[in-house]
Amino acid sequence: MVYNFRIVSDEVENFRREIAIDADASFLALRNAICDSVGYDKNQMSSFFICDEHWEKDVEITQEDMGSDASEDVYLMEDSIISDFVEDEGQRLLFVFDYMTDRCFFMELKESEPGKNLLDPLCTVARGKAPAQTMELEEFEEKSPVKTDLSASEIDEEFYGSSEFNPDEFDTEGFDEMNFDA
Repeated sequence: MVYNFRIVSDEVENFRREIAIDADASFLALRNAICDSVGYDKNQMSSFFICDEHWEKDVEITQEDMGSDASEDVYLMEDSIISDFVEDEGQRLLFVFDYMTDRCFFMELKESEPGKNLLDPLCTVARGKAPAQTMELEEFEEKSPVKTDLSASEIDEEFYGSSEFNPDEFDTEGFDEMNFDA
């Protein structure tokens, strides 16, 4: 089966890529096809996220295991087959290509073609120029719609709280039983 993914960016209005790939290919092959289609360096850390219909992240498929919690499943791109995670047309994914600023492409499975196979992924549509792969944090903050009214000179020890630490103020009783997943 061949999957056809549409890829767009919220940074560049006229940017669009469409990638055709065999459903039994790995996410690494999909990542490589995306990077090739936009001219990105394949050595930069990246991840895919399987999302719900509201673009909420669910399952992460990453390039490398970054030493995550042993209780969490870790899915690596080279070992993860696309059809094991994506089955239905309309399935949404995020491809995070800039970890420092969490910049990503929005992806959707537009069509699946049963009975067909594709040896190598193929970019079938290439419109617009892709956003830069990496962005300096300062540049990202300038473009970000969330702004702070505080300047660096206004952030001092009083901003963070008292400079004196009293260990009695930090109640650790019951700390181990707290549920941080909620």
